[in-house]
Amino acid sequence: ATVSEPAQKCCTEHIQPFLASILEELMGPVSSGFTEVRSLFDKEVNEIIQDFQNTSDIMKLKENVDQLMKLPFNSVKMEPCYLKVNLLQELLQDLKSRFKIYNVDFVIQRTQNFMQELMENAVYTFEQLFSPSHQADSAKVATSIEKVKLRVLK
Repeated sequence: ATVSEPAQKCCTEHIQPFLASILEELMGPVSSGFTEVRSLFDKEVNEIIQDFQNTSDIMKLKENVDQLMKLPFNSVKMEPCYLKVNLLQELLQDLKSRFKIYNVDFVIQRTQNFMQELMENAVYTFEQLFSPSHQADSAKVATSIEKVKLRVLK
């Protein structure tokens, strides 16, 4: 009871007025990181489609889909996604001094973990919805891959 009123007053005067602007500022790098994850998935699946259209090789298609499943763990390909979130480092430094926020690196690391998890979910869903072994007509495979990709991106 003794602390409640001063704590509410402090939050109302010194924190709450800034929350919307802080959230907006932080969401820029986070959103661009997740957009980069989406773009990477789209690009990788488009390469699979193009490769299949050039070769019509079902075995190569299976290899490419297997490679896609490893995408979330490919640090070189995921790096551009992670770099977008590194901008949080600068933004959080200001918040660190103003609001006594510690563990700035933890916030960035957790965001990057969520990005990897999103990619894991995307490739897993892609694999579940598309199975090259069930494709009877190789002419429709590219169309089928495109439909699955769009479904996953939705």
